[in-house]
Amino acid sequence: MTPQHSDPMLVAVLGANGRMGVEAVKAITAAPDMELVAALGRGDSLDQVTASGAQYIVDLTVPESTEANVRFAVEHGIHAVVGTTGWDTGRLASLEALLAEHPGTGVLIAPNFAVGSVLASAFAAKASKYFESVEIIELHHPDKVDAPSGTAVRTAALIAAERATADVPASPDATTSELAGARGCDVDGVKVHSVRLRGLVAHQEVLLGGAGEQLTIRHDSFDRASFMPGVLLGLRNVAEKPGLTLGLDGYLDLGF
Repeated sequence: MTPQHSDPMLVAVLGANGRMGVEAVKAITAAPDMELVAALGRGDSLDQVTASGAQYIVDLTVPESTEANVRFAVEHGIHAVVGTTGWDTGRLASLEALLAEHPGTGVLIAPNFAVGSVLASAFAAKASKYFESVEIIELHHPDKVDAPSGTAVRTAALIAAERATADVPASPDATTSELAGARGCDVDGVKVHSVRLRGLVAHQEVLLGGAGEQLTIRHDSFDRASFMPGVLLGLRNVAEKPGLTLGLDGYLDLGF
């Protein structure tokens, strides 16, 4: 349920000049329950966030900056919605320790804000325990700096957890000779293949195979506007979810 706010939510966008940041600025400006109070680009001081009175930040920067940005927000009691990758287990543990010192502050770190993508990953994880084989193909534009995508890593982790709970063995693979990378990378025991191609935005398909059948669960984002409903959903719920939430699915009713 979306909380009701009598006063507009005061939001600052970090990474406002990037592709995602530009869309976020437009979406927040157009939202009737929000007010954009700061839009920071590379090199801008975080002091602008506190000076603006922001109650929330949206971090869409780069992996080298995101941890410092989010820690700054938490230390100042500002809720954070984060779409930047680069959060390994060490950084997450450090953030959780900081949040324990600020129990009223919420942080959402989401590898993907497209609601359809989040649902596709959840559906694939639930389906995976019924199939012998599962692999992931993620396809993005060639300007993307990380591979595999954060969404693919998250999907693989969800699939691995579901299959482990159901005691499903690893996907069979008789390969004994291969060129480097031919079988993709291994993420929690799930093979992930990355494609980088001009003209693409963000796409992922999970291939599930059993005897005599295949199920493909695919999601396509054709425009970065597809991520904005999820960003707004995150902003509207993060204050009601203190502490750290990983994945937008944490804010969705996915009680299968």
